[in-house]
Amino acid sequence: MIIAAATPHLPGVLHSLEPTLNNYGYLAVGGLVLLEDFGVPVPGETMLILGAVYAGTGRLNIVLVGVIGFCAAVIGDNIGFAIGHFGGRPLVERFGHYVFLTPERLDKATRFFEHHGGKIIVVARFIEGLRQANGIVAGISGLHWAKFVAFNALGAALWVAVWTTIGYVSGDHIDTIYYDATRYSTYFAIAFGVVVLALIGRFIWRRRRAKREREAQPGEAGAEGTAESEHAEAPAKPGR
Repeated sequence: MIIAAATPHLPGVLHSLEPTLNNYGYLAVGGLVLLEDFGVPVPGETMLILGAVYAGTGRLNIVLVGVIGFCAAVIGDNIGFAIGHFGGRPLVERFGHYVFLTPERLDKATRFFEHHGGKIIVVARFIEGLRQANGIVAGISGLHWAKFVAFNALGAALWVAVWTTIGYVSGDHIDTIYYDATRYSTYFAIAFGVVVLALIGRFIWRRRRAKREREAQPGEAGAEGTAESEHAEAPAKPGR
């Protein structure tokens, strides 16, 4: 008889999610990842990590955890995309506060998606807050669905691969790894936010500069046009 290895000591929220995973197994992994990925504030990423930790002790199959996590992530983001695409901004403004998606955050995210859509979809998968709003904002921004699906699948594959690998091989070190990962992901999110604000500021500055240039050009053209008109309207002297 094969006896599964004991689950290592789990920190914080990982420990609190153990009863859910014990009762529902793979369904808990797929369900929470799917819900989180279209905006519901549940610990989907944490449950994915915990499922991988269980797989590392022989209590779950790591391949199934990865496949279920990937499929749930892709489906969840596509549900979010449909909500944003068909429901539009009014729907998100009405109910977005329930998932911490305020109109101000939506404005910033939408502008950023319009200029960096494909790249941000992949990166957003690893950032708390953006991961949950990723699909909804992409749908509102008017991004083509086929492009969204491709980049979303790539981001989901990378995200699942990273966290299932970490959870699977962590063993007794999961406490330290989880603490460090949480800390550095917070730093990364702050740095990413600074970069986003800088890019938005640069975009606004360039847009205003272009507007000033457009406003200046008609004046110059109008002056030249007036001179030409006066020259054309001047009566010709009668010939002798």
